[in-house]
Parts: sequence; structure tokens; C-alpha cells
Amino acid sequence: MSNAPIIWSIAGLDSGGGAGLSADQRAADAAGVHLCPVAAALTAQNSVAVEAVFPVPPEQLDAQLAALADDLPPAAIKTGLLGGVEQLRVVARWVDRLRERAPVTLVVDPVLRASTGASFVDEALLRAYREELLPRASVVTPNQREATHLVGEGSLPAQARALQALGARAVCITGGDAGGSLALDWLAAEHATGWLALPRRAAGNNHGTGCTFATALAAASARGFVAADAAVIAKMLTTSGLRADLQPPGAGAGPVQPESGFIGDAGLLPALFDDEAPPEAWPAPRRGAPALEGVYAITDSGAHAVCLFEGGLQAVQLRVKRAPGEADSAWTARLRAEIKAARRPGAVLIVNDHWREALASGVDFIHLGQEDLLALSSADRRDLAEARTRGLRLGLSSHSLWELARAVAWSPDYIACGPVWPTLTKAMPWRAQGLHNLAWWVAMAPAPVVGIGGVLELQRLAEIAASGASAGCVVRGLAPGATHPPQAWQQAWRDGCAALPFAASHWPLPGLPVKPDGEG
Repeated sequence: MSNAPIIWSIAGLDSGGGAGLSADQRAADAAGVHLCPVAAALTAQNSVAVEAVFPVPPEQLDAQLAALADDLPPAAIKTGLLGGVEQLRVVARWVDRLRERAPVTLVVDPVLRASTGASFVDEALLRAYREELLPRASVVTPNQREATHLVGEGSLPAQARALQALGARAVCITGGDAGGSLALDWLAAEHATGWLALPRRAAGNNHGTGCTFATALAAASARGFVAADAAVIAKMLTTSGLRADLQPPGAGAGPVQPESGFIGDAGLLPALFDDEAPPEAWPAPRRGAPALEGVYAITDSGAHAVCLFEGGLQAVQLRVKRAPGEADSAWTARLRAEIKAARRPGAVLIVNDHWREALASGVDFIHLGQEDLLALSSADRRDLAEARTRGLRLGLSSHSLWELARAVAWSPDYIACGPVWPTLTKAMPWRAQGLHNLAWWVAMAPAPVVGIGGVLELQRLAEIAASGASAGCVVRGLAPGATHPPQAWQQAWRDGCAALPFAASHWPLPGLPVKPDGEG
């Protein structure tokens, strides 16, 4: 634990041990970070009611932060119950001082009302949140009632936009206290926007969920994850602590009890739905045998695809790029000609991106990148969903936790994880995932996983096989004139499958660097 990232929680002390700093400590322990608990307010409360709130004098709050600043500087700060305007201003001043030294993520949980109904805020404090703390916030995590206090009535997406207009860089409005079969949070961040969803859990120990979520998000940020990935982790950690088998210690709701093993529990991986209309149901998994197994090649030529099939490969993706200035009619005709040339009975031909042309050419397997998903219109989504009910198979790319969560929402036939190693085939901002993340994807994804990116040597393909992936993708290694024929790559795959499996350690590694200002 000595090298654990440091986070500060500036929040209220719950004398009942359910929410506030008590919940924050449990979340930090589960996330593997060192928490410095800073009391901004003392509360007289139990599991049923808040009897009184006593804001810590500003000079005492300032002294706590000053004592920590040199010895235990934070990578992230989470704020909860602050108690008053002067306490909020002490926090704001320290955030500015710390950011002059190093990047610091600020996660603001605007605790305005207890789950038991007690109000912690007046108009002056609301104004201070809007004008002084939210403009400094890397992420703000209100529940819907708190968002309404801050920006007024509206849908969660509209409220998130209003909070961002006040200066918050990212927003996650939690909805665990709403009804419905799904627990839905609205995420609005630089890299991803949409509904983070998991099936709702019936549990009597939901006291402190908001505190837990915000602290988990701060902890994931301190571990190097950008806001969208950190929100996925926070959703997982918080949900892990909701258990129906726990007897509450008091007459009211018991405290959330997250455990460190949450990060390896595939049942906690949320789905990310990127439509503003909330989803109605959890995506049904695809059934049947894995869509792809073994060596999976990519080529831009139908004739070369035929050569690969004749060399013994069972699956080839056709990735044909449009030439600059190429007319629509010429491009469509060329693409369909390449598809026609590549098709062989019994072989799996996958068309990249151009799914309407693939359908028109009789191909029943497509691959889409995340950018292609986001570019789909409402009509595209409707038509694609209809095609899938008629048997169209779908593979999706993913490079990060939020992209994996978005893939979950589509219930694909396979999910590609990459780049496993650095690749020159395609310019991208992602760090190499490595075998560690690939093995985590394999363990967590609800569909078969394909390893892709930087597979230039036979040994690397064997290592992908040893990770447990369903298939491994080879591009340049199977290009025309490549050193090794398809048979050699197939043997490497068999060798990897026979080897000892690669064991991933607990946590995945971040796929993107956090911005230099620490507020990514």
C-alpha cells in the first residue's frame, strides 16, 4: 500500500458510520488508494435521521489541509458535505494552490440533502457551488435531486449540459435512487456521453452510495484513468457494495460495503448507451458458438482475401478505404467488386465499416469501430438493429473501459481489444494495451475477444492465444509478400493455445494519458 495513490476526501463525519468519510474510507480501501479524511462538518446522525450538522470552523479546515499539503499531496480530491460557504472557499483556495504545484483532479459530490431528507444547503451555498467550486471541478457527481437544486428541472442530459456550462469539465448524474429495472447514471465527459447502466440490485445497504461513487471516481482518477473510464470503475465499485444478504446494523439502511475484488467481477461491467433516450432493458447476450476462432486476417483486397482463405484461414476482414475525391458511384462499385471477389463458400468474410454495402452484397458479418458507432443516425441504428434480428453478425473495436462498456450495450458477436502492442497500421491516441489488459478484457467482456494491434511476430500471436482470446488479428504479418505464410501463423496460434495461460493481475491499466492539467 506504500505506493498507493493519495486522495483527499473533504467531507462530513457521519456519526452513524454510514455515509460521509466512513463511506469514503471503505471505497478508497476497495480501490487500493490511500485516503486522507478531512472533516469539513460533523453530523449528529444515525441510520434513520440527521439530527444536527456542525460545520468545522474554516481555520480548522484550513489547518487540516495545510498539514497534509507538503507530506501527503493528493493526486485527486473528493468533496462531500462542506457545511457552508466559508468552508467551500477554503477548499477552492487549496485546490488552486495545489494545482500550482502539480495536477490535481477535483471530484465534487454536491451533498445538498441527506437520503433521510435533511437539507444541508441554503441559497448562498448553492451560489458558491455554482460560481466557485463547479468551475474548478474535474467531475461533478450529483444525484438527480442535487442536480435540480443546482441547475433546475430538466432531463438528466439537459442538467448535465447546464452543469458543464457552469464550468464542470465532466458530469455524472447518478440515478441509483430512481425506479426501473436498470440503475442508470448519465455520463457527460470529454471522451464519452451516455447512460451507464447495470441491472438494479435489491439491497438494504444503500446508505452512502453517492459518497462511495464519488470517492471511487476520484480513486480511479488518481490511478491514472480519464473521467469516462473512472466513471465506469466507480459504477462497478459502488454496485459491488450493494448486497441483499447483509443485515443493516441499525433501523435504517445499512452502509454500502464494496470489496477490492470488484474489479475482476464480470457481472459488474456496465453498459454504456449513447442515446439520450434511456434504455429500457439490459442487452440480451448473443448465443451460439464463438464468431471467430484462431487467426483473423485483415486485408484491403478481395483477391488477397481469396489467397488467405486458400492458405487455410477461416476468417478475413475486408477493409477497403475510399480514395480522396472518389465519386460515390465509383466508390460503391469498387467496394462491391472487392466484396464479390473475396467471398468464398464456408469462409467467414467480415466487411469493415460499410455495413449497408455489405448487406447489399449478401455479407452477413460486419465490423464497426467506435467512431462508426457514434456516427450512426437514428435511422441507421434502427436499420442495423433490424438487420441483426435477421442474422447479421457484428464485431466492435474497443480501446478503453468506456468503449468496452459501449460495446456491451450493442451485444456484439465479438469485441476487439487493442492495440495489444504499438502499431503503425492506424494512427491512434491509445497506449498499447499489452497482454495484461487483453487478459482482463477476456475475463470481463460478455462476448468473445479478439486481440489486435502490433502482431508482427509469430510469438506475439501465440501470446494472444495464451491470454484466452478467441482470435488474434494479423495485418502486416499476412500482407502480400510477408515472411510467414498463413500456415505458420496458424501453428503459432495452436502453440499459444497449448501453452500455460497468461494470468492478468487485478486492475486494468489506463488506455489514455490524463491531460497535463490533471483534469482529463
